Amino acid sequence: MQLHLDTNRQELKAHGTYPFPVNVSYEQLSRYERKSFLWHWHKEIELTILLQGEMQYQVSDTVYHLTAGEGIFCNSNSLHTASPYQDSDCIYISTTFHPRFLYGYEGSILQSKYLDVITKHPGIHSLAFSPSVSWQKEILDELNSIWELSQTTSSCYEMELQWRLTHIWMLLWSHLPQENAQTDSASSRHTARLKNILMYIQEHYTEKIALADIAATANICQSECCRFFKKHMNESLFDYLLSYRIEKSLPLLTDEQLSITEVSSRCGFSSASYYTKVFRERMGCTPTTYQHGHLES
Repeated sequence: MQLHLDTNRQELKAHGTYPFPVNVSYEQLSRYERKSFLWHWHKEIELTILLQGEMQYQVSDTVYHLTAGEGIFCNSNSLHTASPYQDSDCIYISTTFHPRFLYGYEGSILQSKYLDVITKHPGIHSLAFSPSVSWQKEILDELNSIWELSQTTSSCYEMELQWRLTHIWMLLWSHLPQENAQTDSASSRHTARLKNILMYIQEHYTEKIALADIAATANICQSECCRFFKKHMNESLFDYLLSYRIEKSLPLLTDEQLSITEVSSRCGFSSASYYTKVFRERMGCTPTTYQHGHLES
C-alpha cells in the first residue's frame, strides 16, 4: 500500500464523500511498502488512536512517540508522516473529516467561532492525547466509540458520528490557545517553505537535483536550506531525497518489462549499482529480490 499524492503533496485518497465527508478506517503501518507513510497533507482533520504497538508520528517539526491507548490530533493542511517505533508494527484507527461536517455552511457562526480559530491557526498543527489527562481521555474514549459505531448498522450512524465529533471538537476548542493566532505567523511561513521544498523534490526527483535549485524554491541560501530541512523534518535533505526516490521506484519494480537499470534511471539514480546499494540499506533486500517476490505473489 502507498499514499497517492498530487503535485502539491496533498493526499488524493477520498476521506468520505461530499455529502458525508468522514472516513473511519482501521490502519496498520506494516501494510505500507516501507512500513511508514510519506510526508503529506490534506484539508481534512485527522484524529488517530493507537490500538497496538508504538509509533513515531511527526507533524511539521514536532515528533511524538505514541504508545497503545494514546492518540493524536492532526490539524487541517498540516504536513505529517509516521513510522513504527523501533521496528514494532503499529495498529491504529484513523478518523478523518472535513471541517464543514461540523460547521455546516460557509460563513456560519460555528465556522468562524469554533472551527476557523483552530483550523486556520498558524501555531496549532497537532496535539497528542494521553489517557492520564482527563479531558484527553474523553477524546480517546470518543474515538474508540466512533470506531465501534462504524462497525455497526445503526440507523442514526451519521447523526451520532457528528455528535461524537462535535463533542471532541468542544473539548479541543476549550483547551487549545486560539487567542494567540495573530502572533504566530512564523509557523505558517515554515510550513509554506517546507511544502515548496517537498513539491520541488516530487516534481524533479527523476532529474539530477542541485541543492542550489532546492534552496532557490524556498528563497533561502543553500546552508540554511539544509539546516532548516533537518530541523523541521528530522532528517537530512539528501536522506529524504533518497527515501523518496526509493519509494517511487517500488511500483516500477512490479513491471516485469522494466530492468533494474531502467527503474533506477527513471527514479533519478546515477547508476543501477548505487540504486541497489541504497535500496538494500533501506528495504533490507536487493531490488531484484523485491521484484521477484512481487511478480511471483
